[in-house]
Amino acid sequence: MSGTEKQRPIVATSIGDPAGIGPEIVAKAWVTGEAHKLSRPVLIGSAHAMRKGVEIAKVKATVRVVNGLDGLSDNPEVIDILDDGALDPADFQIGQDSEAGGRANAAWLKRAEQMARNGEVAATVFAPVSSGSLKMAKALDVIMPVVPGESYLLLLSGPLRVMHLTDHMPLRKVCDTISEDLTYSALQTLHDTFTRWGMANPRIGVAGLNPHAMGKEDIESLAPGVKRAQAKGIRVEGPLSPDAVFRQCVESKYDAVLAMYHDQGHIAIKTWGFSGNCAVIVGPPYLSMTVAHGTAFDIAGKGIADHKMILNAMRMAGSMSSGSGFIEEMK
Repeated sequence: MSGTEKQRPIVATSIGDPAGIGPEIVAKAWVTGEAHKLSRPVLIGSAHAMRKGVEIAKVKATVRVVNGLDGLSDNPEVIDILDDGALDPADFQIGQDSEAGGRANAAWLKRAEQMARNGEVAATVFAPVSSGSLKMAKALDVIMPVVPGESYLLLLSGPLRVMHLTDHMPLRKVCDTISEDLTYSALQTLHDTFTRWGMANPRIGVAGLNPHAMGKEDIESLAPGVKRAQAKGIRVEGPLSPDAVFRQCVESKYDAVLAMYHDQGHIAIKTWGFSGNCAVIVGPPYLSMTVAHGTAFDIAGKGIADHKMILNAMRMAGSMSSGSGFIEEMK
């Protein structure tokens, strides 16, 4: 292994709800070897669920339980997994919510977070979770909340990178939440985060809230927040007409767009390129990535689930956490 290879960061991926498509798509992603080129990957979850995932995915790999991060195999045909042994295979069934699955998934997510906060791993990735299972286990609180001013959801799909000023919030409340301070804070966070990931001085476009960015919120809240950011040296323009700014980002006029609410950003991302996109929680002191789809219980166990999103999340986590910047997603 070369000196450059030794610097690859360790990225921990939790396998998601054991009854969903998580184990099978993680297995498909792992055996490509693409994540290994950019990181030293390790899984957190159930070895039994992963062995079942390997079987469902029909890939060639051996699942190996490891006790720590020393001596990871670094072999695409050997799947290293940290398994606390707490999940009984008899307590869950593929394609169905379960308290046991939710409880185990919550424990895996907490372990990944703790490892990241302790500096044991450079980044975390988590496969799809089931809110139903987590609710049954009374563990919904493990899903990291997106809190305006503290954390933000960032979606990545090729040249289109969209961070949401607000996320799961009714539109009436969005209008009351948008402010000059929040706009400025989000732009500072987006600028600093991209810089840390390896993109110096990113160009940011701010999507207006109203048609043609000509409403009260655009004039009284967004525009002043943008001007404050510009005064600090941030390369940002806006508010811009929301029916054009996402296309302009795709065409490389901007490196990222700050969207105002959930659907404004999600519709653009999912229309531009659904397969292969991935998501990042911006704000925590460590890199946390996931996918823009759910557990897909209806097709779990059939071996037909698309693994491109989780693969790109694993690849991107390796590149971004090492400060090497964004890489082209695999389609």
